[in-house]
Amino acid sequence: MVGPQANGPESIGQRLRRLRVERKLSQRELSSPGVSYAYISRIEAGARRPSVKALRQLARKLGVSVEYLETGSDLRDVDERELRLADAELELRLAEDPGDALGTVQGILADAIAAGDSTSALRARVALGLAEARAGNNPGAVERLEAAVESELLTPSQRPDVYATLGQCYAALGQPQRAVDLFETCLVRVAEEHPEDTTNQVRFSTYLSYALSDLGDLSRAEAVLEDVLAQAEQVTDPYTRVRLYWSLARLNEIRNQPAAALEYIRRAIALLEVTEDTLHLARAHLLCGTIMISQGKPQEAGAQFAAAERMFGPKPDPLDLANLRADQARRAGLLNQPEEAERLAREALSALGDDHPAEHGVALAILADALAQQEKPEADEAFERAVALIEEHGRQVEKADTFRAWARYLRKTGRESEALDVLDRAAQLSSSASVQGRR
Repeated sequence: MVGPQANGPESIGQRLRRLRVERKLSQRELSSPGVSYAYISRIEAGARRPSVKALRQLARKLGVSVEYLETGSDLRDVDERELRLADAELELRLAEDPGDALGTVQGILADAIAAGDSTSALRARVALGLAEARAGNNPGAVERLEAAVESELLTPSQRPDVYATLGQCYAALGQPQRAVDLFETCLVRVAEEHPEDTTNQVRFSTYLSYALSDLGDLSRAEAVLEDVLAQAEQVTDPYTRVRLYWSLARLNEIRNQPAAALEYIRRAIALLEVTEDTLHLARAHLLCGTIMISQGKPQEAGAQFAAAERMFGPKPDPLDLANLRADQARRAGLLNQPEEAERLAREALSALGDDHPAEHGVALAILADALAQQEKPEADEAFERAVALIEEHGRQVEKADTFRAWARYLRKTGRESEALDVLDRAAQLSSSASVQGRR
């Protein structure tokens, strides 16, 4: 519906008269108790502005929305932005090429900032940040999501996914301490603002344990999980329990306790099979296979990796694909299939691109080991690059494993002195880890 614009925007009185005439109603026929025909006449003449009650009654008799009668638009600008944003957010998740949707959201963000619409601007920043994270652009995601989080209009209880994604981006950029600080803040805020929100307390405790494990602080990671286990019995949300079991599995794997880790991951898989969440179930199968390799069961791990690959589908998330290919490469190496291990490790590195330095270091170490098995001279450079990344970004167990693999290769090629130097570095790492563990 569009009113006459010849002399500027249509007033409420002009709109009321136009709608009444279009419906062939007299002022008396349009009137009702509390809204007399004289009152309608004054509104049409511009001498009176209708009350909220009058607007409702007139809009109902004219068959239009109150919003349209008052403003000439069925939607306020804010509502219209929200609808456009919702549509663009859906396209960002589902479209093969999200370029158009990104452009739409960026345009909405600019409009919202210009109009002082802080709610729509916040939602647009979040949508752009989550899209950046899905695309693997962790620096861009951090910039967007930090702006959203720092606005104080978004709380951990309202949008735990935003805080979780920001923490995961910190971890992917090799900044686990920032993830720890973020999740500790989330826990404090949830406890203060929503003390009854057990689900999010368990959720953020689990995220915090992940971050502490990445930082190498296994004692605190374990303490956080022990505290949250008592609360978990009150939680009915299956995904929260899955996250808890998953975190416990990961912690036990890092502590070289694969039997306990496998028990927890099996509990997670059982819950996920009930919820039929394919993506999380795929990730659980992947972790289960990883733990089986730690137990010295590479043959059995193959079925878990096959299930994960099937459930990830034809277009998996790049990080999921990289983790799967890295574990498949490790398995191939253990089964004396170095050519296959090399191929899979290179696929993992390709999927990672320039992001995720910790995972990049692990994939490089697996590639180096595969090259060493084939006695290829490129193994030296691959080990050196892997060690440089893992020393800066990796976990203690990954550092030790990489040093040991490098030493084996050096001994195999007759460089005993270099091998001893590398083993000495590995021993120093183990000693340092033991001291930290006793603190």
